[in-house]
Amino acid sequence: MTILDGKKIRDQILSKIKDEVATLSFQPIFCDILVGDDPASRQYVEMKGKTAERVGIHFHKAAFPASISTEDLVKEIKIINKIPNICGIIVQLPLPGSIEKKAVLDSIDPRLDVDCLGILASEKFYKNYNSQTDLACPTALACMALLDSLNLNLKGKIIVVLGQGDLVGKPTSALLRYRGLTYLPVDKRTENKEYLLQQADIVISGIGKGKYITGNMIKFGAVLIDAGTSEDTLGAKLPFGSLAPKTIVGDVDSESVKNVAGYLSPVPGGVGPITVAMLLNNVLKVAQHLTP
Repeated sequence: MTILDGKKIRDQILSKIKDEVATLSFQPIFCDILVGDDPASRQYVEMKGKTAERVGIHFHKAAFPASISTEDLVKEIKIINKIPNICGIIVQLPLPGSIEKKAVLDSIDPRLDVDCLGILASEKFYKNYNSQTDLACPTALACMALLDSLNLNLKGKIIVVLGQGDLVGKPTSALLRYRGLTYLPVDKRTENKEYLLQQADIVISGIGKGKYITGNMIKFGAVLIDAGTSEDTLGAKLPFGSLAPKTIVGDVDSESVKNVAGYLSPVPGGVGPITVAMLLNNVLKVAQHLTP
């Protein structure tokens, strides 16, 4: 089994972005909106900021307390929409439970919605997508970048997309459809899931069920693109009241599939790093088509 190196692909994409940003007549600005003070979210925002600055995109973190109301947050986003040279805005998820996520995401100018989660940007993607100019979900773009790195002839391949969520399955299915490829969307309502997985030449998974896919569930030589994340306690047995150490795992049980799968994108180190690069590539697209 060959492990796909997401960091290597990320670095290749970032190098191209840096070269393209250097040709612009202005420095684009990317804004990540953080609500509350969740340590994991804060760390992820800071990582995206450092990566943006590395390729010449100015990073603006807009931080607000968890107590902010939906109405006030929407007002703040509408101000950010009008910042000169702003070329991308995202909201760090999850938001505090008191905030209406849909209203917040929909308040981002659809031209600047580089996560493609607001209703207008999302509708444009699903109805009339142009890969050269339009925005798409960065995670779905990352899945396709991993698949493209293999230089396979995908015509006639059986591609199963496991899960149909808004971040992975649904937009990845759309990207496959736009390329004219045959795919099978599989979710919890699908009958014969196990049979479909065993027939698949390629599995793209984003269900967030740790180590769900095992070696006996897949075809020999299958390509596994793992975009799922969940926490695992490593099976630790600790004294009552103790906290078990946690690690991030994907949907694929890598140990179980290692003698069966042909390729695997690992978690972490596969889809994740490329997602950040694709997010910044969306920012670049906006910069190339917006007049500052």
